[in-house]
Amino acid sequence: MTALLALVLALSGRAPFWEAKAPAQWTDEELKELLTNSPWAQPAVDALGAGIPVYLASARPLREAELELARRQPPVDDSDAQEYRDFLRDNQGQQIVLAVALPDPKSLHDPAELKHLEDECVLKVGRKRYQMTGHFPPTPSDPILRLAFPRPAITDGKSLVFDLYVPGASSHYRSAEFRFKDLTYRGALEM
Repeated sequence: MTALLALVLALSGRAPFWEAKAPAQWTDEELKELLTNSPWAQPAVDALGAGIPVYLASARPLREAELELARRQPPVDDSDAQEYRDFLRDNQGQQIVLAVALPDPKSLHDPAELKHLEDECVLKVGRKRYQMTGHFPPTPSDPILRLAFPRPAITDGKSLVFDLYVPGASSHYRSAEFRFKDLTYRGALEM
């Protein structure tokens, strides 16, 4: 769907809204689209094709979308969410963060599920595999699981492939692929 959207916009001569407008001008519907169906967002699918939403939270347009959503909401004092924002700011360009909408956030309270998450989530770029460096569990103000991976050199392959173990999902093993050629934002690769 993402490639089709890009093709339609290219043929129409129109830039996508995230290129044409400032984040404060994005509508609520456009923000939702950016977080669910854009070059940086897609479903992570299981062997049968069932998906759960994931997105590259470290990519600039998604960081801007999350900041815009937070700006539109009443302020919430959430130190755990602030810890994630500080990590993202301090590790910009060094880490890739994949946001995962967990079907059941309580599943992270199970030590066995957490161990599977930590051991089995990997990022593949070309022939190289990168283990997860950490994670940020959902919080009251941020209901999304965030997985951190080292940022690889883009010369190693053509895409980012995340093989995931998703606690609480009916089928735990999921995969999502993001092609480098689709991840351009305002002339720069964003992941």
